[in-house]
Amino acid sequence: MCNKLWTYGFIAVGIVVLIESCAKEQLPTIEVKEDLEETLTRVPEGFDSIAFPVDNRFSLSKWQIGKKLFYDPALSRDFTISCASCHKQDLGFADDVPVTPGVDNNTSERNSPTLANVAFHPYFTREGGVPTLEMQVLVPIQEHSEMDFNIVEICDRLNQYSEYVEMAKEAFGTEITPLAVTRALATFERTLISGNSAYDKFLRNEGTLTTSQIRGMELFKSDRANCASCHSGFNFTDYSIRNNGYESGDIGKMRLTADSADYSLFKVPTLRNVALTAPYMHDGSFSSLHQVLEHYNAGGISDSKDPLIKPLNLNEQEINDLVSFLESLTDQEFISNKNFQE
Repeated sequence: MCNKLWTYGFIAVGIVVLIESCAKEQLPTIEVKEDLEETLTRVPEGFDSIAFPVDNRFSLSKWQIGKKLFYDPALSRDFTISCASCHKQDLGFADDVPVTPGVDNNTSERNSPTLANVAFHPYFTREGGVPTLEMQVLVPIQEHSEMDFNIVEICDRLNQYSEYVEMAKEAFGTEITPLAVTRALATFERTLISGNSAYDKFLRNEGTLTTSQIRGMELFKSDRANCASCHSGFNFTDYSIRNNGYESGDIGKMRLTADSADYSLFKVPTLRNVALTAPYMHDGSFSSLHQVLEHYNAGGISDSKDPLIKPLNLNEQEINDLVSFLESLTDQEFISNKNFQE
């Protein structure tokens, strides 16, 4: 996900369009374990339902092959990088370095975002330039600074393994195909639902927050701090594309559009499990939540920042309370869920 969209965005979309137009299989009837299927597709109270696409409905066999692919370094050119290399469960399916090394230790300019609740995103990558999760799967595969490979060659490689062939036949009625790889991975990733943090339990009257966390929550939702203007809803994001007042030299959405009005625009990230996903910003330049809040407290530094980014004049206690509240969004059950482990 941490990628250079200008070089690959249209290539990724083109490949998927070709795949979709050439391969519309009829999914076979599959015997599933109902309890596990219900568990994987259940959403917390207050969440939207998972919108599985019409042409990629959930099946347990599809999810199982998607999980296997997620942890398999065979998706990278030299067998060294898997999806899980950049998206680690104990870190909220993010990473703890500014940019994660790819094949041959090449690095991109982007920090790996969390995959928590990615099922609810209306578009993907930092610029929001990829419209479906199935299409997004192709981005890290072909990006030179990540897996540096080709979806067709991946299928040729995986079809040499009888286990993959058998799993694909059960899930899709075919051997491993580009369509099977993208749909299976997307199916697994859509079940990475996080909504059982201390904050969620507090809302359901199942737990308590500290005094500092409650003060931070009230400040977060207040007109004064105005955090909820962008970080709204059950997933703590409105998914808008904005300039948050941070300058890194990365031109953001302008890579896609070549429009100067899109300079340094990036998708507003979710704040769920944010205490686990340091470092922060699209390039991983801020090492702590306190540093992030100091940036917003100062009103940002970019002349082209979004009008919502203004000096907040918060004192140290208020900043600490906001940090405490953000820490209450950590979902321990999510990061230890055995269903998602390799």
